[in-house]
Amino acid sequence: MGTRGRDRQIDNIEFNVADIARSKAFYGAVFGWTFTDYGPTYTEFSDGRLSGGLTTGEPIRPGGPLVILYADDLAETQRRIEAAGATLTKPAFAFPGGRRFHFMDPDGYELAVWSAQ
Repeated sequence: MGTRGRDRQIDNIEFNVADIARSKAFYGAVFGWTFTDYGPTYTEFSDGRLSGGLTTGEPIRPGGPLVILYADDLAETQRRIEAAGATLTKPAFAFPGGRRFHFMDPDGYELAVWSAQ
């Protein structure tokens, strides 16, 4: 969060996690995120467009806002998520504008992935 964000757009997302290394392995393998460590309890992630953090400095708070990620290939992304050990909480469904599914990450956060295809 070292650079100024754009007015009224999501600038950062922070996940409280039990194990930073496990979360880095999961999000790195599935989405190709890169990481910059800032001490033993915090790492910044970047997906190339949005940045955020993984921290063990606070209790895990499952739930919260639904973070929705985009994928060009929804089926391939679902395969990668399941191969990384996550569970689907809502199978792929169509909505006006595309398709999406929901999954639970290793710390119990529910996220969604959508595609225009």
